[in-house]
Amino acid sequence: MFVIMRAGCTVDERNRLVRVIKKVGLPVQVSESGHRVVIGIGGDEERLRDTPLDTFPGVEKVVALKTPHPLASRECRSESTSIQAGRARIGGNGLTIIAGPCAVEDGELLLEIAHAARAAGAHMLRGGAFKPRTSPYKFQGLGEQGLRLLRDAGRAAGLAVVTEAMDTGHVDLVAEYADVIQIGSRNMQNFALLKAVAKSDIPVLLKRGQAATITEWLCAAEYLLAGGNENVALCERGLVSFDSAVRHHLDLSAVPLVKRLSHLPVLVDPSHGTGKRELVPAMARAAVAAGADGVMVEIHQTPHLALSDARQALLPAEFEQLVPQLHAIHDIVRTGSVAVT
Repeated sequence: MFVIMRAGCTVDERNRLVRVIKKVGLPVQVSESGHRVVIGIGGDEERLRDTPLDTFPGVEKVVALKTPHPLASRECRSESTSIQAGRARIGGNGLTIIAGPCAVEDGELLLEIAHAARAAGAHMLRGGAFKPRTSPYKFQGLGEQGLRLLRDAGRAAGLAVVTEAMDTGHVDLVAEYADVIQIGSRNMQNFALLKAVAKSDIPVLLKRGQAATITEWLCAAEYLLAGGNENVALCERGLVSFDSAVRHHLDLSAVPLVKRLSHLPVLVDPSHGTGKRELVPAMARAAVAAGADGVMVEIHQTPHLALSDARQALLPAEFEQLVPQLHAIHDIVRTGSVAVT
């Protein structure tokens, strides 16, 4: 069971509730970050049967622990979450389109990509300044210089910016330059990083781990929510598979399933999910048809020269053709009808 305290609750209100719970012999865990206080209660909840916790001063709601991720669940919040991220919004009735190169390589090149993305209808610019690579000999990113170039390109093109923080030491630095912090698939269960990001109110894009279950993914989101950051969006990006025909298995069934289980927005990354440029448009369309709140697509003017994930980047012209298709599908999904012209 969890007790969610109201914003602005007093220390006395919180401590009184903790004393009552401990008095019946149940363990208590208090999580506090920013304006949110969540009190977790373990043990046999029957001991509190005659103690209506929701009537105590300062209590917003009591959530039964029917799931290991109560704050992320529909039981806790029935309405879908919508997040303001700089100039963009994730969730709600709109479709959020994120585009950009896998890695920030060069300022002039990035600026061209940003303007092309904006002209085609993107809302956010992506690009890695810190690149986790399987091989230590591959391009690892430009670090703070890359963050600066990404911020400047986003401002020039009028796009919000999303980029990845790799460890706890990057959080404040990335937050200084970006509108959204991405937690990559390799770090989905980096609990120290999750706790550090939770202390910030900057929006978070949490990618699903390469072999993570739905429950593990939502529990990772729970770390962020329990720590005080309510601005969390999820991103499906494919699972490791036995089949080498594609880079990953893009689990689009996760989209409608997670949207039933959770109030958090769900996006899809078909670029990493397939690893093949020719498959990205079809899987992006399928993602929107499955109910995704947005897509993240890699684009590059000269993909064959890209320093990271060259095989999966669309040309700007291909992306420009894709965007109106995505909006048309989204309109059908949202309204349940097809416009006749």
